[in-house]
Amino acid sequence: MGTTNTPTPTEAQSSPDFQPGVYTAHEKRNRVFAIMAASSGNLVEWFDFYVYAFSALYFAGAFFPKSDPTVQLLNTAGVFAAGFLMRPIGGWLFGRIADKYGRKLSLLISVAMMCTGSLVIACLPTYAQIGAWAPFLLLMCRLFQGLSVGGEYGTTATYMSEVALKGQRGFYSSFQYVTLIGGQLLAVLVIVILESILTDEQLRSWGWRIPFVCGAVAAVVALLLRRTLHETQTDAAKNSKDAGTVSGLFRHHAAAFITVLGFTAGGSLIFYTFTTYMQKYLVNTVHLPIKTASYVMTVALFLYMCMQPLFGMLSDRIGRRNNMLLFGAAGAVLTVPILTALRHTSSPYVALALIVLALAIVSFYTSISGIVKAEMFPPEVRALGVGLAYAVANAIFGGSAEYVALGLKSLGHESAFFWYVTVMMVIAFLFSLRLPKQAAYLHHDH
Repeated sequence: MGTTNTPTPTEAQSSPDFQPGVYTAHEKRNRVFAIMAASSGNLVEWFDFYVYAFSALYFAGAFFPKSDPTVQLLNTAGVFAAGFLMRPIGGWLFGRIADKYGRKLSLLISVAMMCTGSLVIACLPTYAQIGAWAPFLLLMCRLFQGLSVGGEYGTTATYMSEVALKGQRGFYSSFQYVTLIGGQLLAVLVIVILESILTDEQLRSWGWRIPFVCGAVAAVVALLLRRTLHETQTDAAKNSKDAGTVSGLFRHHAAAFITVLGFTAGGSLIFYTFTTYMQKYLVNTVHLPIKTASYVMTVALFLYMCMQPLFGMLSDRIGRRNNMLLFGAAGAVLTVPILTALRHTSSPYVALALIVLALAIVSFYTSISGIVKAEMFPPEVRALGVGLAYAVANAIFGGSAEYVALGLKSLGHESAFFWYVTVMMVIAFLFSLRLPKQAAYLHHDH
């Protein structure tokens, strides 16, 4: 992949001898390596993003002392802004860069930003050393990283869909979520290892900085791997007057954007329901011990990660549209029974089985979520269309899942949340009916 004389996918397109779906062994190796290189950056991005959440328990006191109410407000504002505001901005910004200046540049900038954010967090002075500047600088780093991770999804999904081998696009594109979940699991693993070798006092004093250093180092490796990538965006697409523009996206592809937004809303909601929120549900509602809940979720997420390529392969056999329809239908029918059964079990093994069943349903969507969106847009607005639709739906429905669930629980109407997820699954099913039976654009790309 690092050789200079290897034809890029886009160069191969223009070759008179090129036949769609026919690859030399050399090109196959190159494309598989490209998938790995793009995926490695995705894993690092999500590792760095999740490390903050998992290690916050240890460094919160160093940055957010309860005695200072201004700092507390800054903390709240920072979490809100990084989680909700920056993702759509990142989706737009990196989508524009990827469509107008190339996928490779966008992928390099996003992982470099994540690396920088992690390295700065690892070196930040505490509140005791520089006062309110400490949490302010932490907030800036999180905004920086939020922008980066907001742009990562759309560009990675687009790039992986464009280099994946024809007939196996579902399988290869599924590695986007393999690495996304892998990043989360790796972050948990690093924290668990540190907890086993350092005391609580050491972790709170300086140990919490180690995962951020690890993330920064890993990001440098991912950056070097991504530098070897070939560009998949053609000069013609880059030079299009609509390339990377919101006006071009909505003028010609508004229906596709709304369709992607429609099923991503339900997809994001159910994904966060059975991943990040589920640990709290197991503790607060199922009443499992915290450590038991952590073990259950770690095993469930590992199995979920392993499912992605299998469901991606399934989509190559039955079609992306059918995968999405099965996702919407199964989610609509089984969400309430699964969450209700979980509420009435006391066995961690039964809980694990129910969560794995739910995550299998979610896998119909997550395994192909990138490519099914990429197949809806032409190259000149593909990264923007995928990234912006994902970021907006994720911010509104995915990011709010935990707050809505806990809010309804506090009002004594926890089961209303089950029905909310179900309704969104019905909507996802209806929007999936709008999907083309064959890829409208990528079918002709490679």
